[in-house]
Formats: sequence, structure tokens, C-alpha cells
Amino acid sequence: MPSNLASLVQNLQQRKARKRQHLAVAEGVRLVEEALAAGVPFRGALVSRDFGDTPRAAKLLRDLAAHAVPIEDIAERTLTQLADTDTPQGVLAVLEPPAWSWDAIHVAPAAPVLVLDGVQDPGNVGTLLRTAFALGAGGALMLPGTADLTNPKVIRSGMGATFRLPSAPVSPDEFRAWVEREGPVVWAAALEGTPLVRLPHPERLALIVGSEGAGIRSSTMSLAGTRVAIPLTRGAESLNVAVAAGIILHQAQHDH
Repeated sequence: MPSNLASLVQNLQQRKARKRQHLAVAEGVRLVEEALAAGVPFRGALVSRDFGDTPRAAKLLRDLAAHAVPIEDIAERTLTQLADTDTPQGVLAVLEPPAWSWDAIHVAPAAPVLVLDGVQDPGNVGTLLRTAFALGAGGALMLPGTADLTNPKVIRSGMGATFRLPSAPVSPDEFRAWVEREGPVVWAAALEGTPLVRLPHPERLALIVGSEGAGIRSSTMSLAGTRVAIPLTRGAESLNVAVAAGIILHQAQHDH
């Protein structure tokens, strides 16, 4: 019989369960370390029976114990069945991810806000959050159609950013209200737009990015004052959305 914690991990593979219980699963040594460092509340951790054989794993076990996190040993086969990756690292943790509200996210000088409009790929969403956090963003807003913030792949590719960068889902009407309240310069990343190097450095910026397939919805695009493009070498079709966002966010915070 699986333990209650193992059953919970299995249940949290479903988005509805994660949303209902306000829980997520962090997998792997680095992510569990990041969650502890960010002060995220834990429900418990599952570890394979040979976990702790390395100094780093042994330290993680001590740190989990020091934070009073319940730890359960399970068979490696069971952990592999519960894991979302092909080669799990022997540790899964159930935690309570931060719950930010869209109206608590603010744009400020040198702290732009990233807006994701229907970015469905969870790997891209996590990488976008990781990039935005690394470049000093003030937060991220997730319009409908964007991958769930508690998706295991979002959390893994975010490499801890989902625990630290204020990020929240937002409806189109709420986003419009947010733009009216915050009053940022709003850029939309687009293949056809003003070259980035020709645009002045905005003091307060909101940058909208869309899915690589469908792009930014027209209703969202209508809120952007400028379409911004990254000039590419002839023959290059496009950039990955997270790479493009990183270039624009970095360049927008440095005078040309």
C-alpha cells in the first residue's frame, strides 16, 4: 500500500488536484534545495532508500530534518513511478508554492514585468520565469492559455524562480485594469516591429510575449504601445520565446 504522502504525490500529477489543494511537487536535489532556501512551506519529502549516499544528498536530508519536514523512505521503483522525469534523483517533495495575486505585482524602474499570453509549453514558461527573475523583473502575469505555474516541468525549468518571482494568473480584463493602474510602457515582442536598438530605454516596462505558434492575441496586442523586434541574421526564422524575452529585458535596462 502506498503511503499517504506517495498517494498525494500521485494525485498532484493532475492539474485540478494541484489547484484544489494549492500544492505542487518539487523533484530533484537542486529544486528541493531552492525551495528550502526560499522558505517555501513543505508538506513532506519522499526519498529513495539509498538517497543520502553523497555528501550533498546527506546535507539535504539534514536540512529537511532541521526544517521539521516529514521524510519518508520509499523503494526506488516506487519513486521512479511517481517521478515526472526519466532519471529521477531520488527525492520528491510536496510543498505549498507561493500564491501571489495579480494586483500585488508592480512595475518599477529597473524592475519590468513580464506578461505571458498563451505560452503553452511548460518548459518555455519555466525558462521565461527563470530568465525574468535573473534579470531583475518585478514579476510575471500569466494570461489564459499559459501553462500552469504548478506544472512539474514549469517548476523544474524555472530552477527555483517560481518560488521567488511574484507570478500570478490574470484575466484579460484584469490585465487591462493592471495596465491602467500601473501605467507602464507596454511592449509586445513581435517578428514585425520596431528594431529593439532603435527604441529608447523605458523607465517602467511591461513586456508581452506570446506562444511561438499563435503569437500574441489581438486583444492583448491592443494594449501595447510598441511592437518590438530583434533583428535576426538573414535566413533565421525566429528565436525561442525565452531567449527573445531575455534579450529584450536585458537590453531595455541598458542605455543604447
